[in-house]
Amino acid sequence: MYRILISDKLGTAGLERLAQITDASYDMKTGLSKEELIAIIPDYDALIVRSDTKVDADILAAGSNLKVVGRAGIGVDNIDLQAASIRGIIVMNTPTANNIATAEQTMALMLAVSRHTAVAHESVKEGEWTRSKFVGTQLHGKTLGIIGLGRIGRLVAERAKAFGMEVVAFDPYVSEEVGRELNVTLLDLDELLPQADYITLHTAISPETIGMINAETISQMKDGVTIINAARGKLIEEQALAAALQSGKVKAAALDVYSAEPPRENPLIGLSNVLHTPHLGASSLEAQRDVAVQMVEQIVDALRGDDFRNTLNMPFRVGPGFNAIRPYMDLAETIGKLQAGLADGPITQVEVQAKGEAVENLIRAIAAALLKGILHNQIEGPLNYINAPVLAEKQGIAIAQTMDIEALDYPNLISCRVKWEGGSHAVAGVLFGGSEPRIVQVDEYRLEARPEGVILVMQNKDVPGVIGQIGTILGAYDVNIGEWRMGRHQPGSEALSFINLDSAPSEAVLDALRKVNAITQVTLLSL
Repeated sequence: MYRILISDKLGTAGLERLAQITDASYDMKTGLSKEELIAIIPDYDALIVRSDTKVDADILAAGSNLKVVGRAGIGVDNIDLQAASIRGIIVMNTPTANNIATAEQTMALMLAVSRHTAVAHESVKEGEWTRSKFVGTQLHGKTLGIIGLGRIGRLVAERAKAFGMEVVAFDPYVSEEVGRELNVTLLDLDELLPQADYITLHTAISPETIGMINAETISQMKDGVTIINAARGKLIEEQALAAALQSGKVKAAALDVYSAEPPRENPLIGLSNVLHTPHLGASSLEAQRDVAVQMVEQIVDALRGDDFRNTLNMPFRVGPGFNAIRPYMDLAETIGKLQAGLADGPITQVEVQAKGEAVENLIRAIAAALLKGILHNQIEGPLNYINAPVLAEKQGIAIAQTMDIEALDYPNLISCRVKWEGGSHAVAGVLFGGSEPRIVQVDEYRLEARPEGVILVMQNKDVPGVIGQIGTILGAYDVNIGEWRMGRHQPGSEALSFINLDSAPSEAVLDALRKVNAITQVTLLSL
């Protein structure tokens, strides 16, 4: 039974969905102090938070059973991603559930600040009827500059176009083709700033974007610009914006987010030309419902190992097709375990090659699985696709993609060469019928071996009587052979055997095999 802790408020629909899941239970405990959370987190497999709980390195370290942290929403600046990755803890969010709500909030802010909606309301409420004080500005015919043309930015663009606005955007990760499809002109930032009558922010927080609206960028803007921010408060240097609002350089601002929330001692609070809302971008009934249900389902799928969608610290892209690529990752992990068992020293370098339509675009996923297999007997504590690359780097293992491993003529072949001081091995595998794993190459040897269970890997001189001697020894010790696969260069040279056994042989059996003159190497593996 998986145990899930919910430390921030979660929509009722999510709790109802959790109640339907038979292999998971949950506790909702909101308002916990850091110390209280540290005290109870070891009891849980997963943690669901919103923006109030700060999941730092101390809390992650205390979560000895913690496998997943889910942020019911988009931003994860309250979760230490690096610390989670080192510990192999999955961090996921719900990037699409809030999109429409946030886009609509952006348009609401834009309209309200343009037509003085909030202050006009207060005026009427106080018994005034001074219409001349609240002459506004219409959106039609104005230029909207969108910084960040992701999911929400695109929804805002569509809605702004419906108001008759000209839309330009800055996003270095979006192609011109996407811009043409949206009828949005893509510009560099220094081109966008002087053109836009309105600027709205929809980009993620990163070292490059923190404080991107500052004194310098404001100086490049059109006089009388209006700034909208329903993304993240830290995108704006608030003191610089306050100065520009007071000078008139910036006509008005509408803000839903702040560098610190609640915004106490914030220079923007109290300015007459600023419209404030308390981080309401995702606060619609529909968004709260969708966020809660999506997060619950994602968490449970991740705990079960069925799917890892919207994972932020997986070293490869995870999408709806994860189950289709999982067999190839399992094969890669098995190859990694085999390489670790065959290596005669600490592995320092891993080279990976994937050939075939089904695998050639999976190189990052295959690499993570290979490293997980290589490290499976070397790491104490959790080991998974998330932290395997990080831990491999700490172990001094370098990994690279290569195209020079001699490839056999199999469809969707995964090949791996490992190196250690004084030696190397190349191993390749395929999936027969898309589901049956087979090892088809070890160095220069060709074979079709089943990589599962207890395996004797033996190298021997290809001379008469060797197979009979091996069979006799195993039979004498009551060790049954399930399957025997052999590869060799040419008659009379050397041969490599993969022998699947029904039970693990004792050390006495291995010693007896090593005494056979024709046998040059014996390795026992358990896959």
